[in-house]
Amino acid sequence: MKFGVVIFPGSNCEHDCYYVVESVIGQPVEFIWHQDTSVKGFDAVILPGGFAYGDYLRTGALAKFSPVMKAIGDFAKQGGLVFGICNGFQILAEAGLLPGALLRNVGLKYVCKFLHLRTETTDTPYSNILKKNQLLRIPVGHGDGNYFADPETLKRIEDNGQVVFRYATASGEITPEANPNGSLHNIAGIVNEQRNVLGMMPHPDRSSESLLGSADGKLIFESMVNALVRAG
Repeated sequence: MKFGVVIFPGSNCEHDCYYVVESVIGQPVEFIWHQDTSVKGFDAVILPGGFAYGDYLRTGALAKFSPVMKAIGDFAKQGGLVFGICNGFQILAEAGLLPGALLRNVGLKYVCKFLHLRTETTDTPYSNILKKNQLLRIPVGHGDGNYFADPETLKRIEDNGQVVFRYATASGEITPEANPNGSLHNIAGIVNEQRNVLGMMPHPDRSSESLLGSADGKLIFESMVNALVRAG
């Protein structure tokens, strides 16, 4: 089992993700440079948070043209696990590996705070050790986390059970007040139809140990390990 963490110009959470994999869940991990043209030998690839290419055009719009993204696209088509966090989610959406788009927060301000996520489905490689409706306390840190999709796409996502996490209150209610950025249906994380690609705005890498204020994020990484072990 081997994890890879992609580094784009402007990534700033690559070491956080590397640390979680190596030191918290105890799995082999290597960095992947954005100009690499192969991800052969990896079982799971993580696109970390940050500001790829400075977000100068649109969040993730330039990163999607990095040579490594073609390799990641092929890897995903073959069933490989691809996990995009924050800026990584934006890149996956821009690259067409996930439906929808990430827009500016409705308040037009950067939001950085701990929030609660409600687990909507456990039928993914990223949530298989969680329970439905289980609450996770995980922080966000973004200015462009407002998830949007056209009505037809949104209906398909909901009908297929592709929403993995929603912003919720501490008691698990889905309310506008619990939504930090205006995301449609309080969506905080989704998977593709094949369920092997996950994008989420909150940072499980920043909540992987109790010292950080919460260890709930570790459960997502542990679910990935569990899925890979099951896959043999």
